[in-house]
Amino acid sequence: MAMTPAQTSTGLAGVMSAAKAAQGDGKTRGLPPVHLWHPAHCGDIDIVIKRDGLWFHEGSPIGREALVKLFSSILRLDPDGYHLVTPVEKMKITVEDAPFLAVRVDQVGGALRFLTNVGDEVEAGPDHAIRVQSDPLTGEPRPYVHVRRGLEARINRSVFYELAELAQPHQGPDGPCMAVQSNGVWFAIGPWDGAEA
Repeated sequence: MAMTPAQTSTGLAGVMSAAKAAQGDGKTRGLPPVHLWHPAHCGDIDIVIKRDGLWFHEGSPIGREALVKLFSSILRLDPDGYHLVTPVEKMKITVEDAPFLAVRVDQVGGALRFLTNVGDEVEAGPDHAIRVQSDPLTGEPRPYVHVRRGLEARINRSVFYELAELAQPHQGPDGPCMAVQSNGVWFAIGPWDGAEA
């Protein structure tokens, strides 16, 4: 059941307050233990994370980067969808694709380290898989990297091009492919056309 405008305003203010409290002293970007919180579902809140990574509230972009980062720290994926979760409230939001965007990748030793649009850093590996699926409408690749607890970042186009430059032919479980390696794990990012040895 959707919340009324009055409930939404109160809910948004409550979520902001609880999220700030969970951040501690504010000197570091801590991640609250949302997986341990089990409040009652309080309804839906009109927040949409667009495919391009922009956050909207009631149809208007949330322009404050600090507020977006704050909300992203209390985001959780449950079987019924994405929610902003605090110890006392759980409100469902809409995510058009993935909740985050991977906007940078660096090679650090034998790892690929991604930076998201909300400041998360994650190294691809056994717990942070890279996966690529085809867009059902265009057939173009849609690459993602796992960030935390089921939340993924869609890898933006320029970063995917960087991965493609790093890719090597590899024999994967589904046959030959072009793949990248990070923390000892190979991740297929596209088909191998046989042009490289």
